[in-house]
Amino acid sequence: MGKLTMGALRAVLVVVLAGTVFVQAGMVWTLASGSDPEDGSLPLTSFRVITILGMVSVQVAGVCVWRLVTMVRRGTVFSHAAFRYVDAVIGAIVAIALLWFAVTVLNAPGQRDDPGVTVIMGGIGLAILGVALIVLVLRMLLAQAVTRDVEAAQMQAELDEVI
Repeated sequence: MGKLTMGALRAVLVVVLAGTVFVQAGMVWTLASGSDPEDGSLPLTSFRVITILGMVSVQVAGVCVWRLVTMVRRGTVFSHAAFRYVDAVIGAIVAIALLWFAVTVLNAPGQRDDPGVTVIMGGIGLAILGVALIVLVLRMLLAQAVTRDVEAAQMQAELDEVI
């Protein structure tokens, strides 16, 4: 991974993390101050709580990706320590999918005239779960790479003993 790529990824992560903190602060302020303009047509309080939890999930994933990029830069990504960060990213993506399904359920009663919106939202939730599955496959590839790296180190140690 090149320095330009790592720098660009880190810049994106900083913007995303700052944006999520800004959104969370606004949502928490609205909930705490009691100035929620909910008129009864939509359960805005529930949507705000789900948004806050979703932002936490995005933040967890962002911090874990940052740590993985740091491990790539140091050349230590092919180690067992990387698995906890990848597992946390998978968990965050699954949490985001579950929160999206909750939004879909809360939004469904308002879509009685056009149930296609609910179906599309459900499809988006499945797509988010698909991303989690892709990251899971990448985790399996990382596990294979770590195993090969350990085997190569053992073979190198044996070869060094022979020489």
